[in-house]
Amino acid sequence: MFLADCQARLAFDLIANTWNAVVVWSLRHGPRRPGELRAEIGGISPKVLTETLRRLEFNGLVDRRSYAEAPPRVEYALTDLGRTLLGPIEAFGVWAHDHADEVMDAQDRSTGCQSSTS
Repeated sequence: MFLADCQARLAFDLIANTWNAVVVWSLRHGPRRPGELRAEIGGISPKVLTETLRRLEFNGLVDRRSYAEAPPRVEYALTDLGRTLLGPIEAFGVWAHDHADEVMDAQDRSTGCQSSTS
């Protein structure tokens, strides 16, 4: 029943996207400009960051604020709803830290089994 629940699927989809949780976590200390986010995150292209920020804004997790300056300035910040994801993201990060070696060992065993049967 849980897996068929549309609300649960929505939550899993928000976390499952590669960059959503990373961007939300990067915004935890306050508003940031896209360049600041790219520098902190590393490995994310400007296009993918823009797509991620738009997706998070669409879902009500991030606010976009533009300033009438020359050159124009844009900042992104977590909404109250976005802040509610920080606890689950942190918990998942702790789990990953605690169990990463076990997961990598399992992957190595799986890869070893596949290559020896080929």
